[in-house]
Amino acid sequence: MIKAAVLGSPISHSLSPLLHKTAYEQLGVKGSYEAIEVNAGELAKFMDGRDESWTGFSLTMPLKEEAIEYADHVDDLAKRINSANTLYKDGGAWRASSTDVLGFSHALKSHKVEIKGHVVILGAGATARAAAAACDGAAEHITVINRSLSRVAGMLDAVLESELSFLNWDDLSVLSDADLVISTAPAGVTDSIDLPKKPSGAFFEALYKPWPTPASALWASRGGTVIDGLDLLIHQAIAQISIFSGAAFDISAMYTQLRSVGLAALK
Repeated sequence: MIKAAVLGSPISHSLSPLLHKTAYEQLGVKGSYEAIEVNAGELAKFMDGRDESWTGFSLTMPLKEEAIEYADHVDDLAKRINSANTLYKDGGAWRASSTDVLGFSHALKSHKVEIKGHVVILGAGATARAAAAACDGAAEHITVINRSLSRVAGMLDAVLESELSFLNWDDLSVLSDADLVISTAPAGVTDSIDLPKKPSGAFFEALYKPWPTPASALWASRGGTVIDGLDLLIHQAIAQISIFSGAAFDISAMYTQLRSVGLAALK
């Protein structure tokens, strides 16, 4: 039996319990999955208080970096981006992994958006590092735009092959030349940014509530392709469901089902 939960703060808005429990029902697997509020700096204390019945945990902000420090074993990809959104039991020990990178890759592929040319990432936190790693090697150039350049060092390990550059938030003219824009900025940050009149690439918004964001709505109204954060949530969740359940299943069919229940819940 699966016993899992999503941890973070704030967490009450999370769709992860709905997605995971729907998946368990589809797989015919017995399991429970809840949302638990865990504040910054409290992950280790929370984990130390769990018994042996737990299968794993999904992690959202602000715990993705703390998971790296807590785990007994850290997958190479999670170590590289210094971010883990998954903790699961592996031989009696806790292993930290990232399914966010797969989430970005699979969401882009499902929308037939090719990672190429110039990719611009808005934000430089844990989700941005996962996005950068997903684009590394396929994109010729990755530009990271952030309100503060203090997180530059953290991005360097996430991008190993593509050319990498940084701009501060007051220089957004680069958006007009982007083949793909990925926004990992918090809600409200991109609401009034200056977007291209005729966008040539896709806009991938990591947020899914509220939806649409002003930036994604404007991008779509000007003829550009938009991918919502629900797709990212679903694709990274599917990878977690595979880890927690150990089951093989039709990923496309599972995506369709989870997308349907996710959209219904957001209405």
